Amino acid sequence: MVTIMKNQAIFIKYGEEKNKTKRPGKLYRMMVKSDQMEAIISELEPHADSRWYKHDGEEIHLVIEGEMEYTVDKKSYKLEKGDILWHLSSLKHRAKNISDNKTIYITIGSPPTFM
Repeated sequence: MVTIMKNQAIFIKYGEEKNKTKRPGKLYRMMVKSDQMEAIISELEPHADSRWYKHDGEEIHLVIEGEMEYTVDKKSYKLEKGDILWHLSSLKHRAKNISDNKTIYITIGSPPTFM
């Protein structure tokens, strides 16, 4: 579902996601999606990881709870609460929860390609 910007601002309350995708150990909540960008809140259960992705665009990830390892091409980054990683989506990439607790992070992607 694509959101059309008709006003100067759109407010979305937590829990009012546009789409929810659950996979073993992972939950992805599409919060907003337009023709230009998407915002996803992702939850990774302890030691869960995503599949490898590679597509057009760029992404910014902000960890809001927990810690994770995010690999872009052949380099891995350890991210903790408050850390941000920005990368080209054309490089293969994936997320992995490296802790014994749930990790929650926000991804802003442009153009929208995930869900």
